[in-house]
Amino acid sequence: MARKKKIQNKELEEEETSNVREVIIEKKSGFNTIEVVIIMLIAILFGGLLGSVLTYTRGALSSKNVPAELEELVSTYHTILDNYYDKVDKKELLDSAIKGMVDHLDDPYSNFMDEESSDAFNETVNGEYTGIGAEVTVQDGKAIIYSVFENSPASKAGLKKGDILLEISSKDVTKKTLSEITDLLKNGKSNKKIKVKVERDSKSIDLELYRGVVELPSVSSKIIERNHKKVGVLTVSIFAANTYSQFKNKLLELEDKKIDSLIIDVRGNPGGHLNQVTKVLSLFLNKKKVLYQIENKGKREKVYASTKDSRSYDIVVLTNRSSASASEILAAAIKESYGGRTVGVTTYGKGTVQKAFSLESGASIKYTTEKWLTPKGHSIDKKGVSPDYSVELTEEYLNNPGDDKDTQLQTALDVITK
Repeated sequence: MARKKKIQNKELEEEETSNVREVIIEKKSGFNTIEVVIIMLIAILFGGLLGSVLTYTRGALSSKNVPAELEELVSTYHTILDNYYDKVDKKELLDSAIKGMVDHLDDPYSNFMDEESSDAFNETVNGEYTGIGAEVTVQDGKAIIYSVFENSPASKAGLKKGDILLEISSKDVTKKTLSEITDLLKNGKSNKKIKVKVERDSKSIDLELYRGVVELPSVSSKIIERNHKKVGVLTVSIFAANTYSQFKNKLLELEDKKIDSLIIDVRGNPGGHLNQVTKVLSLFLNKKKVLYQIENKGKREKVYASTKDSRSYDIVVLTNRSSASASEILAAAIKESYGGRTVGVTTYGKGTVQKAFSLESGASIKYTTEKWLTPKGHSIDKKGVSPDYSVELTEEYLNNPGDDKDTQLQTALDVITK
């Protein structure tokens, strides 16, 4: 996996808040006939004429069972393909049709993703990808290893942070773009050997890597001592499909070290899978506690913890403007059902839930299906979760990050240890 090094300045938070925030409660491949008909009817109702192309070309409906009201749309599809004066790419036509239908919903969280975007999205929310397990950044024209994941093919082969990539599979990469380098490292079959040449300490080193399935870390932990107390800190970057298992393992490790309290840092966390944040919250709240509520067409359903687990030590949640969706569910539940506190600034304000469907073409669509509310029934949509202790980060921290300069973390430590 590769990425450009994050710019650590005041523009970072503004840039992050522009990203789409997701809560995915279901992924499904393909559409059945009924679902296709529903989509087609949506196209009719909302004027998505070309949306009919989806139904016909995927073979979900034959000419014998196309509803009468859809025949005109199918006919239009034939007319475009057969009579338009220029060449028409069927796949692009389909993609545009589906995108047009979803865009017409005028919902920032309902969208169409082509195959490339879908792959990137799935990689993030699934928490794993096929590659070598290293992040790459380009600085001053050099491709530099930014980080190496634990137990990854890269770490096992001896690749180290700071190594400068020279060749990948005998191809010179010194003048290639970050995207081109990423493709060389990621694209291909799992368990395939890759030869890499790097520069380290002014010496050229040849390494052999095996591309494999790499688990993306989404949870990190540490212990900070303050006022003779041990405070565990769990930082959650996203609620991917494997975040709960990582979170639970890190939490148990902290508890084995006899922590007195816990800080959960979801700053910059854009959300993720609803079932993952549900499982995480179930570690702290018993079955009698409401985690959140779901509202659909005026009906509300309370969602309770799913296990017998519970904790009683103090918890503080760190939030910022980029904490969204599943992160906000966690912050609100810790506040209202657990009795914890939040420190930072008001969160993003996304109070809706989406479903994701994968199409046979490799593309996918997401659309909003429900609203979620806090345990006490409050909507945070376009409002966010307000902190109990409002603290902004300082210019000093933004220019040179570090725990000692992190005013939000330091406030949380004071709150939880006093």
